[in-house]
Amino acid sequence: MNSDSVTVSLYEHSVPSFMEAEMDRLYEHIHSSLAQFRVYGNLADATSTYVVRKDGKVTTALLFQISKTHVRVLNEQISIDSQELERFANHIFTTYKSVHRITFHAIRGETATISFPHQRFNCTEDIVVNLPATREKYLASLGKNTRRNIKRYTDRLMRCFPSFRYEFYEHDAVSAEQLQTIIGFNRARMAGKQKVSTIDDDEAERIVQLAQTCGVVGIATIDGRICAGGIGYRAGENYFLNVIAHDPAYDDYWIGVLCSYLTICECIARGCKEFHFLWGRYEYKFALGAVQRDLDHLVIYRSRVQLFLNGVTASRIACTGYIRMAKFWMLDQARQQGSDRFPARAAVYVVTRLRSLKRTASGMLAQRKKTISLPEEPINDI
Repeated sequence: MNSDSVTVSLYEHSVPSFMEAEMDRLYEHIHSSLAQFRVYGNLADATSTYVVRKDGKVTTALLFQISKTHVRVLNEQISIDSQELERFANHIFTTYKSVHRITFHAIRGETATISFPHQRFNCTEDIVVNLPATREKYLASLGKNTRRNIKRYTDRLMRCFPSFRYEFYEHDAVSAEQLQTIIGFNRARMAGKQKVSTIDDDEAERIVQLAQTCGVVGIATIDGRICAGGIGYRAGENYFLNVIAHDPAYDDYWIGVLCSYLTICECIARGCKEFHFLWGRYEYKFALGAVQRDLDHLVIYRSRVQLFLNGVTASRIACTGYIRMAKFWMLDQARQQGSDRFPARAAVYVVTRLRSLKRTASGMLAQRKKTISLPEEPINDI
């Protein structure tokens, strides 16, 4: 499809070889990279490619899969404006008459001028540090208490463990054994909280593969033994921290935060522009200079009739979105008032009940979907 200097190309059941370099140039994000899609099995025959060129230069590159009446876009954590969203939706609905809805997950997009009916709810966040040119400028940008704690705990750590080292390994220079040790620290921490780590054996293997493909991994040692580490990936000029974990024996030394700080400094030295903590609103990330970028789940419907006919899916999306909004509002109230006050305790109680409601509602809707044979809707736990 052509419009003046704009050309739209569709590669059905194919991902052209030029896409790797183009997606790295356009998005510089690990969750919109062929490296990540390849490791997570998203480059199967069912994956198609949508490309927009302006004056011959690629300006939009989206990978998607079709499941019966549903298109799922694989790119995540990208920015896309309303004009491009409208162009994509119009092209998909025109090309595939059987498609009723299109799903984007975890994107930053403007939807005010989209003509198609749609739902948009916050689903997660990316916590990002915009990196200055030098380590000195970065340290100076941090709060007084954070700077003091970095010096205090660094001095204490080196005084107690003078053999402490934090070294970096790229790609296949890091071994699977080193990566599994860091992952083991994460599992031990979660077990100490009576929780199960989200990193099962399959996910651990994927982390190893991705780290050995595009990883920059920091490994801390004391007397030659790994005591902490950070597993991350580089895409373009940006760095993405996936796992940061340490031996619980060093809990009193702030070693996890120090490793995060040292990794940020290394990224500055390597010329990175952004350091992504990804999701999770932990205070230490903001203390280290990060800001929150909200990401949304967006569903675009062919028509209002299709929005109505997909009522179960639409209700589940709305329910999940409103529960998330309520949960974080309650948690913000608890933080502002202090956890020992009654309203704060009530807020925490309500959040717990909301989580329970979400699980119950998801189960009921899943059962209803089985009964009326609706297609699967691949939504993460948001």
